[in-house]
Amino acid sequence: MVIDANVYWFPEAMFEDDALRARFFMDIPRGYDTNGKMILRNGKKQIVIERPIGCPGVDYIQGDYTLEGMIAALDEAGIDRAVMKVPCVHEWMSLDMCRYFNDGMADFARRSGGRLTALAVVPPWGHEAQLAELDRCYTELGMRGVQLCAHYGEYYLDDDVFAPLFERLNAYGMNAYVHHTPVPVEYASIADYNNLRRSLGRCMDQLMAVGRELFSGMFDKYPNVRLIHSMLGGGFFTFSEMLMPHGPTAPDASGRFNATPESMRRHLANNVFFEMSHAQPWGKVLLETAVKVLGADHILYGSSSPVKAEWMRGGPDFVRALEVSEDDKALMLCENAKRLYQI
Repeated sequence: MVIDANVYWFPEAMFEDDALRARFFMDIPRGYDTNGKMILRNGKKQIVIERPIGCPGVDYIQGDYTLEGMIAALDEAGIDRAVMKVPCVHEWMSLDMCRYFNDGMADFARRSGGRLTALAVVPPWGHEAQLAELDRCYTELGMRGVQLCAHYGEYYLDDDVFAPLFERLNAYGMNAYVHHTPVPVEYASIADYNNLRRSLGRCMDQLMAVGRELFSGMFDKYPNVRLIHSMLGGGFFTFSEMLMPHGPTAPDASGRFNATPESMRRHLANNVFFEMSHAQPWGKVLLETAVKVLGADHILYGSSSPVKAEWMRGGPDFVRALEVSEDDKALMLCENAKRLYQI
């Protein structure tokens, strides 16, 4: 079995329903330096989210999000099941819009014949009505995971402002997929160049998020929550050993580095996981290195479909061609997603 742990969902009605689209655009906080608009490109309507304003960061193309099209893409790629999520825009979606998205994803999951699994989306601020929507997704819609952003405004997930949400997730034992936002909190130095902003910016966001989660000790409070980060946590495997605690080999009175608690390694092992977001762009060497450093039991295959069709079509075979064990391939292609999302 192959599970794609990263497939985008977006309501096709958004392209035709002017009132729905107006509600969606009204949710966008201009104070986030974010804007939304609909354009016509190559004969198709396209909803573009800009961040910063004037710089396209996320785009949705009409026709990419039909149930029939999603199932056909899975069949063509030889993928058995997929996990649906909403990329980026849930950073600022209102509670009413989250309800609409949750109902839409739940409908697709019901009509997919078991092929699609949905992750809940809720505003993260812990107000009672927001927590009630999480309860509804868990108890009524059968969702066993939630999707979060790496940061909301200026706050990463280690901030205590999210404590009520994480307390509820911890009580449910509900894991969270953490998607990057188009850019990190500080992005002025990368805003000028499209590829730098859209690729490195996402990685910077995830690296900051994972680092803050581990250094904060938040999993001491929420041991039952596991966070699955997109983009392999921004390539966290390249920095993980450097950031982990190393005891001094000689007396050091300089105070240059804090004495990092050994619990960081435990939390990295128990609470932080990584989703590829696409296999091929990482390349064979880097993916094999990620397996060696992080362990295959911490990596999930995902394609970010429908961003590029070839990422889904060729992704599973790219993973199968890695020089790692067959057991490791099975963990990445299926078993980890089954376990973490209770599929």
